[in-house]
Amino acid sequence: MLNPKMEMELNKQINEELYSAYLYQSMAAYFAANNLNGFAKWMDVQDAEEVNHARKFYHFIIDRMGKVVLEAIEKPPAEWDSPLAAMEAAFKHEQHVTGRIHFLVDLAREVKDKATEVMLNWFVMEQVEEEASVDEYVQMLKMFGGKPQGLMMINREMGKREDD
Repeated sequence: MLNPKMEMELNKQINEELYSAYLYQSMAAYFAANNLNGFAKWMDVQDAEEVNHARKFYHFIIDRMGKVVLEAIEKPPAEWDSPLAAMEAAFKHEQHVTGRIHFLVDLAREVKDKATEVMLNWFVMEQVEEEASVDEYVQMLKMFGGKPQGLMMINREMGKREDD
């Protein structure tokens, strides 16, 4: 059985994960509108991954005899000043999600919920991967300084991403 505070925060995390999916789908649309289909594909895959994260929390709450409560998802931005600005926003968002996951781990420890803490360990490591993945493209974009050749190379590379 879940602690009521833990249950509430896990439900909030479902919303965070679904917002992440919504944000990345908005970014995919932004990139597609700017003929950066590799970036768009990368964001499409990222969107699906975030939905799967939400499902993990959803099923965990149910498995622990908790109640899933879905809330409205905030509207994400639709425009960015540049591909670099969009990727920097994605990186900042991943840092936010990392903070949320760490908060949940701390809460699980506080309420002595070992099962939730163990489940969250997967997310702790996932966030290391998420931040590193986005930061790699941020750094590449900075390195190429907006030069079209570099942008096209990165676009081609991002288009190779397959569903995880």
